[in-house]
Amino acid sequence: MGHDGEGATGSGLDRLASVNLNLLVPLLALLEERSVTKAAERVGLSQPAMSHALARMRRLLGDDLVVRQGSGVTLTPRALEMIAPLRSALQQTAHILNLPRFDPATDRRVITIAMTNSTAFVVGPRLTRLIAERAPHATLRLLTITVPTEATFTDKGVDVVLLSEGHFSPYPRERLYDDRCVVVASPDTPPEASALDLLTTQPHIVVDTDRRVFPYTVLEEKGVPYRVGQLISDFLLVPFLVARAGGVALFRYQVAATMRTLADLRIEEFPFPLPGLGIDMVWNPRLTDQYFIEWLRALLFDVAADL
Repeated sequence: MGHDGEGATGSGLDRLASVNLNLLVPLLALLEERSVTKAAERVGLSQPAMSHALARMRRLLGDDLVVRQGSGVTLTPRALEMIAPLRSALQQTAHILNLPRFDPATDRRVITIAMTNSTAFVVGPRLTRLIAERAPHATLRLLTITVPTEATFTDKGVDVVLLSEGHFSPYPRERLYDDRCVVVASPDTPPEASALDLLTTQPHIVVDTDRRVFPYTVLEEKGVPYRVGQLISDFLLVPFLVARAGGVALFRYQVAATMRTLADLRIEEFPFPLPGLGIDMVWNPRLTDQYFIEWLRALLFDVAADL
């Protein structure tokens, strides 16, 4: 009989009977964590047991999979190629077995969302209320970050990162809400003064950082004179200080609009075109519970619906 008639035998599926498929879950954990210790913690094995599993996987596949490089480890080319298909196969297996679905009415998990403190200022209150209403036994953990790193996306426990479109992500992203840069000033400034007038006549409150604050490069390109009157390390204090102590600042509209509910604040549009500053959702690539992802994604869109 030709190859077309060999069915499962021809495809090699019959050989799976001689393979311990229990190795596949720790294998995926190892490839994604790139650490025997972290992979062992993730799948509930002791470190010696994970090391033993790694030795068996190396023999089975005829490949080192992970190799030491300096103080860390790196994946072999074959291991890198295996991550996506192995993750997909295990996700399909979970669906076939009909493992228990996420039930927000009873689930007691910790839902971890990483974001900057200014994004938390905008979405935190409504996010907290909706989680409490829709998943009453869950715990919401807000992990505040500054500049995201690879670990932000992959560390154990982070479900989704809310990321400014100006920051790089190695993983797919989806827009949650749009934002933009605006001019914020004290309500005591002359009402007839334009945004450009405010920028050139009022002392600026600027975040003290090694990185150049982007909109200021635009002012300099346009030849707009300005004076920095105060440097401050905390981004979120800027609009509050402007509202209560005077001056002017460049700020995200959504944060300024939220701050305006707490302190009187004048908001004007930036006088020159600028790229957007939208906030995107970037999901932890190791998160495989599709029902939970779909539920939390819908909830986040409801959080952002009124922004």
